[in-house]
Amino acid sequence: MKEISAKVREAGVVGAGGAGFPTHVKLSARAEIVIVNAAECEPLLKTDQQLAARYPDLLVKGLTLAMEATGAQKGIIALKGKYKDAIGALELHIKNYKDLEISIMPDIYPAGDEVITIWLTTGRRVPPGGIPLDIGVVVNNVQTLINVARAVEGTPVTTRTLTVTGAVKKPITVTVPIGTPLRDILELAGGGSGELAYINGGPMMGTLITDLSTPVTKTTGGLIALPKDHMLIQRKGQRVETILRIAKTVCEQCNFCTELCPRHIIGHELSPHRLIRAVNYKNISAPSLVTTALTCSECGVCEAYACPVGISPLRVNIALKAELRAKGIKYQGELGKVDPMARHRLIPSSRLMDRLRLRPWYKEAPLSAEMYVPDEVTLKLQQHIGAPAISVVQVGDVVHVGQLIGKIPDGALGANVHASIEGRVINVTPQTITIRKGGAAK
Repeated sequence: MKEISAKVREAGVVGAGGAGFPTHVKLSARAEIVIVNAAECEPLLKTDQQLAARYPDLLVKGLTLAMEATGAQKGIIALKGKYKDAIGALELHIKNYKDLEISIMPDIYPAGDEVITIWLTTGRRVPPGGIPLDIGVVVNNVQTLINVARAVEGTPVTTRTLTVTGAVKKPITVTVPIGTPLRDILELAGGGSGELAYINGGPMMGTLITDLSTPVTKTTGGLIALPKDHMLIQRKGQRVETILRIAKTVCEQCNFCTELCPRHIIGHELSPHRLIRAVNYKNISAPSLVTTALTCSECGVCEAYACPVGISPLRVNIALKAELRAKGIKYQGELGKVDPMARHRLIPSSRLMDRLRLRPWYKEAPLSAEMYVPDEVTLKLQQHIGAPAISVVQVGDVVHVGQLIGKIPDGALGANVHASIEGRVINVTPQTITIRKGGAAK
C-alpha cells in the first residue's frame, strides 16, 4: 500500500480535475469507497468521457490501485448515461471485479462536484467544511487515475489531455506536453475566428485567460474560445467592486440563489442570498453567517442560472473566502437536513446550455491520437495545492522526457515536476523552468 503511494508521489500525480491536490496524500489515507468522478458536467468539455472510452484498462487499473492503497472495499465509476462509449468499454473491463460497479448519474449540473457525486452515488453527505475522507470516501477523476496506473508502471506525469472548443475551426481534444503554450493548442484546433476571448477550464468554473502564452499545467481543464461580447466573457470580466455595487442596488432577496445552491439543498448552511444581504448592509450580528462562504464550491449556479437580475453571489463568496482565509478563520457548523426537493433542483445540462447561450458551440471534439511536441515548454513549479517544487536543474542542463526537474521541499505538501520534452534548460526562476527542444543527448 505504501509502495503505491510512494510511486504516485515520485511521479508527481495531482488531482487533474480540480485544484491539484497531491494524489499520494489521498492514497496514504484509509477509506471504504473509492469513486471515479467521470461526470464531466461542465458544458462543452469532453476529455474524461473520451479517455475512459479509449483507456478503460488503465482507468480500471488506477481505480483498483487506489482501492488497494486506501484499503477500500468498493470502487464506483460515476458517469452519465449519455457517455455510452465509455460505459460500454468499462463494462467489459469490470465484469470480473465483484467490488467494482458503474453508477449512472442524471445529466445534471453540477454532477461533477465531488460532494454532489458522493451524495448521488452513495447517499453519504460530506459535512460542511469537511472532506470526503470524513465519511470514508476518496474521489479522483478519470485522468488522475490513469496517471496513477502509469505512475505505478514508472511513468511520471508529463502530459495533459484537454478539450479545445468553442469558436474555433476544428474543436478537438488533444494530449500535449505540460508547459505547452495555450496559443499552440489553439492552433491545433485550427485557430479562432473573429474577436475572441478565452476561458481556461469550463464555462461555469473556468477563468478568463489574458495571455495565450500561458502554459498548460497538470490541472488545465480546457480551452474555450468565445466572442468577446458573449455573456460569459462579460460576466467573468466584471470587477468585484462592480458586482457589489450592482448587488446593493438590485438584489431583491428572492432566495433563488439559495434554493438552487447545490450545497444548500443537501443540508449545508450556505445561503448565498443571506451573504449578499450581510455584505450589502455590513451585518455583523451573526458573524458565523459570513464564514459559511468557506463552504461554497464555486460551481457558479447562483450567478449563471439562479439570479434573475444578474448578481454574482459566487464572486462575493470568493472575495469573502480570500478575506477569511487570510485571517485564519475556519467554518464550524452542522450538517442539516436534505431539501425534500433536492434532486429536482439540480439543473438539467441541456437547460444550462441554453441559459448560457452555448448551443452554437456544442460540437464534437474528438480525441486526437497524435502527440504534439512544441519547440519550447515552460513548466510551473507550482501546479498543485501546497508548496512550489524546488528546481534540481540549471540553465544549460540537457534533460529527457520524464526526468525529475523539480522536487517536493522537505517536509512540505507538494508534487514533483518532470521534464515534458527532450531538450536543454534555457531559464530557471523560483516559479518556472523553461526547456527548449534540441540539444539532448542521443
